[in-house]
Amino acid sequence: LAHCALVLTGEGWVLGRDGSRRDGGEALRAAGLAPVVLAAKEGLALINGTDGMLGMLLLAVHDAAHLFTMADVTAALSIEAMLGTDRPFAPELHAIRPHPGQAASAANLARLLRDSAIMDSHRDDLEHAVQDGYCMRCAPQVAGAARDPLAYAAAVAGRELASVVDNPVVLPDGRVESTGNFHGAPLGFAADFLAIAAAEVGAISERRVDRLLDVTRSRCLPPFLTPDPGVSPGLMRAQYTAAAIVADNRRLAAPASVDSLPTSGMQEDHVSMGWSAAVKLRTVLANLAGVLAVELLAAARGLQLRGPLSPSPAGRAAIDAVTRLVG
Repeated sequence: LAHCALVLTGEGWVLGRDGSRRDGGEALRAAGLAPVVLAAKEGLALINGTDGMLGMLLLAVHDAAHLFTMADVTAALSIEAMLGTDRPFAPELHAIRPHPGQAASAANLARLLRDSAIMDSHRDDLEHAVQDGYCMRCAPQVAGAARDPLAYAAAVAGRELASVVDNPVVLPDGRVESTGNFHGAPLGFAADFLAIAAAEVGAISERRVDRLLDVTRSRCLPPFLTPDPGVSPGLMRAQYTAAAIVADNRRLAAPASVDSLPTSGMQEDHVSMGWSAAVKLRTVLANLAGVLAVELLAAARGLQLRGPLSPSPAGRAAIDAVTRLVG
């Protein structure tokens, strides 16, 4: 935080877009910003630990919003590739359990699966599976449920942005009062809650990858999505990667905010551990991106193997995107 505050005053250094060091004052000028001139007590405010927790939480909220939407995309592609059904995503089924995140996720899945020749090929097949596995059918109940703590975390971050959290504070009437607003519990709780949600979004994604690769459950896709099983491992090792990441995220999902060590001669006898919560949340989200990338790769490959049937427009876009990246 001191490093960041130094740059705000036009001193210190930052990393440029090319990774090289740039003078802090030069970077501010390039961004059209004037250096901050600090007044009494403002230096302390800039290095209060809650500011760092808030900055990381804001970044996490932005990234999580993108990743949770991406989780709907990868889930839809996997469901389509495994000849799943879109019937569980009908809006009336989610209106009777009115969690807003769940409804939004289900609506996404329904749109993504629209106009699919693969889905149409078994829509009226009475011998098709009555119910899909949980990792398919319950996708909106998990990725959607994650949206609700995301909304909570965003609300906490928004309130914190409008807060005075240093100590002591000078009130508008001139009084100087000691306060506990520097305590990071609201941010720590939000970060821990969001980490748990993100870890589970990754966990259910990995279960879909496992199902796509398992010849006994993928509804006639080749083992490990390779046309040459027994010779080529196909995407087996990609699933190893996803499983390892999920295991790491389960460890990181353990809440940091329940831990506290007293310091400062027992004056600071309870702390939030919000910094640790925010740091590990950033790691959980980076890991989630990796798991979803594996699912995207596996689902796109599964859709290719359903040819000559044409996937949904979303499926075709995914195949095109993946092909450009990995061939």
